[in-house]
Amino acid sequence: MQLLAKFRIDAFMLGLLAAVLVAVVLPARGDAAGVLSWATKIAIGILFLLYGARLKPREALDGLKHWRLHSSVLAVTYLVFPLIGLALRLLVPSVLTDDLYTGVLYLCLLPSTVQSSIAFTSIARGNVAGAVVSASLSNLLGVFVTPLLVMLLMDTTGQATVSMGSIVAIVLQLLLPFLAGQVLRKPLQVLMRHATVTKVVDRGSVYLVVYSAFSDSMVEHIWGGISLLSLLAVVVVCIAVLAAVLALTTVASRLLGFDRGDRIVMIFCGSKKSLASGLPMATVLFAGHPIGLIVLPLMIFHQIQLFVCAWLAGRWERQADAAAESEAADEESVATEVA
Repeated sequence: MQLLAKFRIDAFMLGLLAAVLVAVVLPARGDAAGVLSWATKIAIGILFLLYGARLKPREALDGLKHWRLHSSVLAVTYLVFPLIGLALRLLVPSVLTDDLYTGVLYLCLLPSTVQSSIAFTSIARGNVAGAVVSASLSNLLGVFVTPLLVMLLMDTTGQATVSMGSIVAIVLQLLLPFLAGQVLRKPLQVLMRHATVTKVVDRGSVYLVVYSAFSDSMVEHIWGGISLLSLLAVVVVCIAVLAAVLALTTVASRLLGFDRGDRIVMIFCGSKKSLASGLPMATVLFAGHPIGLIVLPLMIFHQIQLFVCAWLAGRWERQADAAAESEAADEESVATEVA
């Protein structure tokens, strides 16, 4: 670890790169893919159990009451992003093909991620309670709002339907463990005293999500059905969209007077798009269309957002640690002077 610090190498980013390389060389197939899916779900369940145990009930209630933060995140997700997607129509056909533009517009209509948004907020020492509510609310609403936006803004041959299974999955996998953590908060405090445990769970869940996403893309041969020039164009567009939203959420969160913890929530929850929700919806909404090309921008955007937000989370974590150390040193100095 000292060697990594000496050369300013982020261990978190190295872990993400390792997850990608393993997925490229050894993607999960068949039974292994099923085991990976369950392992990811279990890890996310444990993550939210610890989030529930970490937060005091009053802090969790305050997270529910913070309507200005949640409405701001929803506005970015379901208003700003779609407007950006519509504006990108100007890039057809000079930069993007019709199918690839359909994919870019589709990703702009999706809800935010849940597990990675909250994990990054936790790593960056942000408002975890606010992130839990904002990300979960975005996904719950997305089950209804995304199909509606697709029907209003896009042409599809499939019938856009809403599955109650999606809502049940969010409740069982995310909200139920979180509530269990609140109930079991006192017994779990012994475990929560060890910072290493929470760090391993936070980062380990992100590693599993990254490995799973790249593994699926390798198995489905998504990267092989597009020219190098078109692939580069999609990458550039996705980077530009993410950069624009990150800048917008950063400025807007400051103008709205949010504190550091809430600014982190708005940036992470507002800038992300959910691969877990987007892929299943695409199979229903785009029946008869080239699904592989349509979801390709989403796959690329998802992976870019993980790396960029991981870098930001690591940077803000180091800043928070440095501020805490400085504050502790100041308090110690004051105590010494008083003595």
